[in-house]
Amino acid sequence: MDVVVVDDQEALGSAAASLVVEAVQARPGLVLGVATGSSPLTTYRALAAARASGLDFSSVHCVALDEYLGIAESDPESYHSFLRREVTAPLGIPVEHLLVPDGAAADPEAACLAFEAAVRRLGGVDLQVLGIGRNGHLGFNEPGSAFGSRTRVAMLSETTRADNARFFHRPQDVPKRCLTQGLGTIMDARGLVLVASGSHKAAAVAAAVAGPVTESCPASVLQRHAHATVIVDRAAAAGLGPSRQRSGGRDSLH
Repeated sequence: MDVVVVDDQEALGSAAASLVVEAVQARPGLVLGVATGSSPLTTYRALAAARASGLDFSSVHCVALDEYLGIAESDPESYHSFLRREVTAPLGIPVEHLLVPDGAAADPEAACLAFEAAVRRLGGVDLQVLGIGRNGHLGFNEPGSAFGSRTRVAMLSETTRADNARFFHRPQDVPKRCLTQGLGTIMDARGLVLVASGSHKAAAVAAAVAGPVTESCPASVLQRHAHATVIVDRAAAAGLGPSRQRSGGRDSLH
């Protein structure tokens, strides 16, 4: 695991975007796993700047981590809508290149199987962008999720629902269930890039990077991945040792 500490959120976005840009340049038809929420927004904006400078993303395929259950993809609070606004439209990626679990499916379990099959048809995810929850979740894999889990219907913790309430008109509008890639599905990606900013993520980052590998901190599974990079700003790095808090510092963990 490579750990990179940068000064602030803008630098974080630039650092993560540079890894995506390198991957797209090497493989124009990259299969890019995309996360939602606030953490990756500066990454996506840096990628939009790369597109404005001439980089072509039109052959890239995007694969979402998760989606709320019982919400239509046209709903502005759906992750499908979020990714169209923040990723595919700004990067000029055709909407048909966006794969999201079907949160409105009549048979959610079948939708999970269909999503896994669709990812396999794409040849798997080349590079997966990730955020991390305050409780260490990846995607919507809450503490206690099995490391070998696949895409499935899951319950959201009250911590996660409270954190996501800012995106909804009322806290009670936050869905209680979701469709999420499992930790096993996420770990299938050939490369992982986790981004985190802010002091409220410091404890989760420290547990994921330097703590024991345990299902009580789902993100700790990244320590077992051969090609995982964690990029954090100084505030999110507050729980790490001083040697890893140097600006732009990189530390390889095994």
